[in-house]
Amino acid sequence: MRRRELLACIGGLLAAPLARAQRAASVPRIGYLFSFARPQGEHLWEACRQGLRELGYAEGRNIVLEPRWADGRHDRMPALVAELVALKIDIIVAAATPANLAARAGGGSIPVVMVAVSDPARIGLVDSLARPGGRITGISLLTPELSGKRLELLLEIAKQARRVATLVNPDNRSHQVFLDETRAAAGAGKVELDVLEARNAGEIERAFQAAVKVGAQGLIVFDDPVLWGLRKQIVALAAQARLPAVYGYSEFVDEGGLVSYGPHRPDLYRRTAAYVDRILKGANPAEMPIERPTRFELFVNAKTAGTLGLALPQSVLVRADRVIE
Repeated sequence: MRRRELLACIGGLLAAPLARAQRAASVPRIGYLFSFARPQGEHLWEACRQGLRELGYAEGRNIVLEPRWADGRHDRMPALVAELVALKIDIIVAAATPANLAARAGGGSIPVVMVAVSDPARIGLVDSLARPGGRITGISLLTPELSGKRLELLLEIAKQARRVATLVNPDNRSHQVFLDETRAAAGAGKVELDVLEARNAGEIERAFQAAVKVGAQGLIVFDDPVLWGLRKQIVALAAQARLPAVYGYSEFVDEGGLVSYGPHRPDLYRRTAAYVDRILKGANPAEMPIERPTRFELFVNAKTAGTLGLALPQSVLVRADRVIE
């Protein structure tokens, strides 16, 4: 009896490391690809983790998270995707259009959960919002439809503006979609549109010089991780040029920008967790409809309006989710 007990004990001891290894191997590993720098996007990264926690995931226990940050350099994306592929991750969560294009190009067969992509069907990432048809699904930013509304908002505040500049990043394929929508709205409102391109701090400086030279009376800054990362410079130059500006991200208004209108981005990032969870449980990304934002915010900086000599219309103030005095 003692011999059998001893053999059973030895067998149990030998099996324990194997069982632990099997459990460790079964823990899903999720890669996160961010276009911006970590200090600037920490709240969005935390929103991703919060969403996972709400679904019962605990980092290091039943899930492993591998974030990668491009620091505003789109050229770094392929190398970051290669790092994640080498780690044999199960899913890539890709934020913004450049990250998703890189994940599609270099991610092999790994499913991709998108977030903060303007119109994934129009730029060729998916077949349609209802049926993506490939290995990419997630949450659309829906900003193209908002581009016209942002121009309308600018004209509602700066009533005399008849020449408006747009600040775009030529490396961001979504910006052509934004431009089409903005041009349509400008034509309807009989507004002349100037397109200013910038992909770094030096080009932003030159873009504002060009805006002043052509006599721009307002500015729309398109959604982009690079421009978002350089928002302090953009807001300062807009103030220096005395240009009323509309942004897509509320952080611009926090830095002193005039007004922002767009989706509540932390909510979008939190919702990526539901896609991760469903794919880990066997759902097919090709058949998972792409969701749209459900929460939008209008932020207004009354102090900046006063500095620019603008009287904020009551119609804007009553719609604002937050007014900075």
